[in-house]
Amino acid sequence: MMITRPITLLTFIAALSAAPLSAQSTFEQVDPMIGTGGQGHTFPGAVAPFGMVQFSPDTDTGCVIRTCYSHAAGYRYDDPTIQGFSLTHFSGAGHSDLGDFLMMPIAGDTVPLEPGDPARPGTGYRSRFDHAAEIARPGQYSVILRDRGVHAELTAGTRIAVARYLASSKSDAMHLVLDLRSSLYNYPGKVLWSSIRLRRDGTVTGCRQTRGWAPGRILCFAMRFSVPLKSHAIVSTETDLAYKGFQGPGRASDEVAERSGRALVARFDFGALDRPLEVKAAISSVDEAGAIANLDSEPGDFNAIRARTTTAWRDSLNVLKIKAPAPMQRSVATALYHSLLAPSIASDADGRYRGPDNQVHKAEGFPFRSTFSLWDTFRAEHPLLTLVQPARTSSDIVRSLVASRENSPDGILPVWQFQGRETWTMIGYHAAPVIADAYLKGIRGFDANAALNAMVASATYAPYGGLGEYMKLGYVPIDREPEAASKTVEYAYDDWTIARMARAMGRKNVAATFEKRASNWRNSFDAKTGFVRARKADGSFRTPFDPTEINYGSDYTEGNAWQYSWFVPQDQAALTTALGGDAATVAKLDAMFDYDNSKLDYSHAEDIAGLIGQYIHGNEPSHHVAYLYSYAGAPWRTQERLKQIVESQYHPTSDGLSGNDDLGQMSAWLVFTALGFYPVTPGSLEYVIGRPFVDRADLTLPNGKHLIIRADRLDTRHPYVGSVSLNGVPVTHAYLRHDQIMAGGELRFTMQSMPNTAWAALPADRPYSSSQSH
Repeated sequence: MMITRPITLLTFIAALSAAPLSAQSTFEQVDPMIGTGGQGHTFPGAVAPFGMVQFSPDTDTGCVIRTCYSHAAGYRYDDPTIQGFSLTHFSGAGHSDLGDFLMMPIAGDTVPLEPGDPARPGTGYRSRFDHAAEIARPGQYSVILRDRGVHAELTAGTRIAVARYLASSKSDAMHLVLDLRSSLYNYPGKVLWSSIRLRRDGTVTGCRQTRGWAPGRILCFAMRFSVPLKSHAIVSTETDLAYKGFQGPGRASDEVAERSGRALVARFDFGALDRPLEVKAAISSVDEAGAIANLDSEPGDFNAIRARTTTAWRDSLNVLKIKAPAPMQRSVATALYHSLLAPSIASDADGRYRGPDNQVHKAEGFPFRSTFSLWDTFRAEHPLLTLVQPARTSSDIVRSLVASRENSPDGILPVWQFQGRETWTMIGYHAAPVIADAYLKGIRGFDANAALNAMVASATYAPYGGLGEYMKLGYVPIDREPEAASKTVEYAYDDWTIARMARAMGRKNVAATFEKRASNWRNSFDAKTGFVRARKADGSFRTPFDPTEINYGSDYTEGNAWQYSWFVPQDQAALTTALGGDAATVAKLDAMFDYDNSKLDYSHAEDIAGLIGQYIHGNEPSHHVAYLYSYAGAPWRTQERLKQIVESQYHPTSDGLSGNDDLGQMSAWLVFTALGFYPVTPGSLEYVIGRPFVDRADLTLPNGKHLIIRADRLDTRHPYVGSVSLNGVPVTHAYLRHDQIMAGGELRFTMQSMPNTAWAALPADRPYSSSQSH
């Protein structure tokens, strides 16, 4: 059914478009639509800061393997229809899963129970929609479903979701379809079992187990309605012989109903309503009782929940206030928003959660968090949280990581985990730098010895990723373990972070062991070619060798020699020496950025996006590389490359992220870079100075102090840093220490039209390297 947009919606959108961004708070500058197209993989729906529920529209869940990547967040901006609204989503992941418990409101007489064909509008329960009648703000989302005759609004609390559905005509009966067959990356047989139960008080509960990215994942739900049911029907499309794809009148609502099976879909009928239907839902990885308790833990109707979540978002986002041209304001504000979505809370209101052993555990005194994309987020996302959310997240994150290790059958820290379940995706033991960076920055509230023990256990677990060979040979051999070149250098960095934390704690034996291991990157560096390469167990480098070649499961992880040869964040000075000195290093960096890719084809590699030569901003191994000119005495070249990256890789549009956001890493990179500094080496307690992209910023620090950042004469004609001062004192080196930032005050950049080639160019002015520590 076609309906017109309400006048109030038109008025709201017009007012939002016309408002001067410079007068708005950070909250008001956020645009959740950024990244929902292109390769961003973000979702536009309703979520609270680090919320357990991500209530968002799904435009297509019936993908095949190649198209699932583009629909990893469920919603894709250029799709013409919405299939429904589900309760769980990743923000910017490179893999599809979740999309649990999809619901779709329907007004009218016909209630299809199949989603229909997106290429044939009007078939099934999916609906066409217009972006002009769509609003996305932090904690809320609304859209008009043209074919279903419904105005749908979504909001979310910490563990709950609330929908408000209004039929375009008061005479139309309102219905809700609940589809437990639907899931992101919805291949046949993904749902192992499911159940739906209508309880006597009208509460609907159920669970399902799926074999997706995380095998054997169990999730339960509870749902209540604001008006009584008139009738209902629960159908198993696998076993009900009379099933035809839609249902007529259902059963009376006072009859208790319960069904289980692998293909369940339900309809709930409410009749014609003179007010909106509100649906309140909660999830639990433990059981239905946990979902009900979560439902009860956050009382209030749609407006009350939306108001609380809006306040939570205002408080979380307004730690950073910026002044910049409108496009940059939107991009940076939204980047901060995307940085505060994960790691998601995964424990119930009573502290129970399902761990990696698939058993139920209880977190005491902290909310257990999951959704750890650690290979991505250790770089900038977690260091950003230590500045903007240390009390609320960083300590909880470390406790959650350690708890996961205690619950793990393998006794190691998470690698890529969500809802407590391990996926073993990506490489390294990058929980180690997350923990070490937090500890070295003075964040407490966790058992440091238990944390260090967990880090050591992960780094010495021989069956994982060639670690047994790594400990024997000093490198991972490619003839015994895939992606060996990448694993060797990433393990070496993780080892260095373990050593740093152990040294700070006075555990000298642990420190000495891992300080030695931290130099293992040298065992994969080939001085003849100047690249990090994969070696075989006999010590020889594997041949043939092509530094531009990218193939999954080969020598490198989602990259090639060009990107991975720069991954020595713990000792970039030693890498500069190995490359032949400053001039040779600058020349090699230039060769990377200026490489002619016209004869290369990377279409087989999904994550290879945002290319500038062989620099690949759409994937994480490149993220620190632009800052490496500063380690070779050429900070002004870093400033040039940052301008090139920001202007080409970030835009305040649906396709405004060049690669998938990876749970906030792409966004955290922009937040740091816009402020003028970046944590190249988490665990070093230093940030490399780049150049700012905002005229002014006010960062409220965890201790209540403020860091004010000013950029004088910042415009396209003045792209270079002429000088830097902190509280009026000239900064002559290319880095800031963490304690300097935490002390607050004013960081002032004076921009100029020509590069200042003398600023921070001396060896003594360069950022941290373990072989030449300050």
